[in-house]
Amino acid sequence: MTIACACILFMGLLPYVAAGIAKKGFDHYDNRMPREWLAKQTGFRARANAAQANLFESLPLFFAAVIIASIANTPQDRIDLLAIGFAVARVAYLICYVANWATARSIVWLFGLICVITLFFQI
Repeated sequence: MTIACACILFMGLLPYVAAGIAKKGFDHYDNRMPREWLAKQTGFRARANAAQANLFESLPLFFAAVIIASIANTPQDRIDLLAIGFAVARVAYLICYVANWATARSIVWLFGLICVITLFFQI
């Protein structure tokens, strides 16, 4: 498995980490209606839930970029480096979102997007 493929797996699982943070402590958590419960949350729980949604939204473009770059025979070291950059940016994004560091969150979000767009330019 390449590093980039490991990043795909890692990124596919990262939104579930955000979901776990949103449900941390399970304060009156309703497992019969989890989305309704999450929609009523505030503070770090609401931010973790929003981060979860954004992490899921970012996956298709990242997955496509890595797969297409691989098919196009882009040098694997470049693909790996950009995939790691994206993964690190998204972990930082989750941390910034939960901590309510809005400006830093936007900066790391942009860095992650640049990594994905750069993957496409390697083709």
